[in-house]
Amino acid sequence: MSVFFDSPLSEDAIPEGEAELLLANIGITEGISTPESGDYRQLLAAVHDVAEHVLALPDYTARANIERYPRRNVVRPSFQDQDYGAAWAHKFSIQGNQEGTLLKGKTVCLKDNITVAGVPQFFGTDAIPAWTSGTDATVVTRALEAGANIVGTTICENFCNSTSSYTSAQGTVHNPYAEGFSAGGSTSGGSALVGGGLVDIAIGADQGGSIRVPSSFCGCVGLKPTHGLVPYTGISSSDAINDHAGPIARNVRDVALCLDAISGRDDYDDRTLGAPLCGSTTFFKSLQVSVANFKIGLLVEGFEHRLVDPVVKQTVMDAAYAFEKLGATVQQVSLPLHLEGPAIWTIQARIAGTLGLMGFAHGRRGLFSTEYEAARQPWTSASFQKLFPSTKNTIINGLSLMKNYPGLYAKTMNIAQQIRDSYEKLFQEYDIIVMPTTPFVAPSNIEWKEGDSPMAALKPSMGITTNTAIFNVTGHPAMSLPVGFASSHEDATTRLPVGMQIVGGLWQEQKILNAALAWEEANDWKTIGTRDDVQNFPFKL
Repeated sequence: MSVFFDSPLSEDAIPEGEAELLLANIGITEGISTPESGDYRQLLAAVHDVAEHVLALPDYTARANIERYPRRNVVRPSFQDQDYGAAWAHKFSIQGNQEGTLLKGKTVCLKDNITVAGVPQFFGTDAIPAWTSGTDATVVTRALEAGANIVGTTICENFCNSTSSYTSAQGTVHNPYAEGFSAGGSTSGGSALVGGGLVDIAIGADQGGSIRVPSSFCGCVGLKPTHGLVPYTGISSSDAINDHAGPIARNVRDVALCLDAISGRDDYDDRTLGAPLCGSTTFFKSLQVSVANFKIGLLVEGFEHRLVDPVVKQTVMDAAYAFEKLGATVQQVSLPLHLEGPAIWTIQARIAGTLGLMGFAHGRRGLFSTEYEAARQPWTSASFQKLFPSTKNTIINGLSLMKNYPGLYAKTMNIAQQIRDSYEKLFQEYDIIVMPTTPFVAPSNIEWKEGDSPMAALKPSMGITTNTAIFNVTGHPAMSLPVGFASSHEDATTRLPVGMQIVGGLWQEQKILNAALAWEEANDWKTIGTRDDVQNFPFKL
């Protein structure tokens, strides 16, 4: 029994019949008899007193070392100071450890769901006010210790709920290779800046493809590591099962360097309990420009999906068979359960994502952003109306699924485990499997405004994560590697990057990195699928 029964209870704060009303909201109308009602009201008063007591306690946080790493010139860029439309959330300068080696001299930007002490965070929305953390995310601390110079935070999509680049309340991000076309999402700003050559590395987050999709669209190398290899402490989450953070760069070597810098166990994040100790990985030192004796599988279901553009399919197929010239064996393989991936991810992400957005996420140990929770507060009609349709849709879907299918999440996760086990069995025979990252190249951005059709807002993003989202549920490491260009369906004269997704077994990042480096060293992707009159230099607004 709570010790708070020894103190006066604030029973007056609990209206009569509150327990009955709470139960009625879940369809229980005869759960409490009249004689019991007063007791349950008193018990509610007790737990409310406990809640008020906990809220009054000082918070526990990992304070940022601002003295060692001061934040200089924090500014929200004006339109004139922006790149690729609205790629920057905030510009600033934090100089990294001068004795750091892995990322010394590298410029790094951060997706705007990664906390930086003293820098306001938007999370792609204006439905709630921007909030400012007093802590640095673990990946920020590690990047600075490795010598990185962090130059800003970059636009992410609305609550990270889109793979397009026009949903952020802070503005639209354009593809660095073609103005007016999508940079992908939700790590939209960082991918555009890296793909355009303005920043060396972006640290992004991926819960359905949000590192790999924009990397594919923007001609970047983007890695979603094994679930738990890179800490998520200090990064806004929609669901801990899907949470992945990782590097985006223009080449494989920089991805490996960044992965060494930011990966490893974090005592605050229970996702990382199976990860190696921080500083113990050797992804960069262990790089080999060789796939000799590799056995590579071309996943039939990843190529043959009805949404895959024929030119994208052929470009990735040609890139995959190029591994044979490097000494690998390449074979077509089938895993029919791959086709269930979008359905499994949709149910899992909608239910868990809704709980996260509503402040009901639970079941994990960690350090959490109480600044974000204070800014978010309970949803109101006014704040909900300001959300982009993709985020509104997540909440509406999640509430409906929880109401009408209360046992569905459990079965969904069982099937997810079946798919994970099936992939792991495949990786007993194959070193990596490959497929197109996205089924088509970057579509054009749309100009959506409040009051426009929700379906029109969502349609350009439909199907983009056909091959990516399932690996968030299974936790497998997956990389997008640029392998050429293909024409836009909307404008045949516009050529846009094509990404090949390379997937490995759990904790097998080294195989992915080695295969990607071997392909990268042997091929100039910018000359594949281009014409003599197509310039290979990124467009800059």
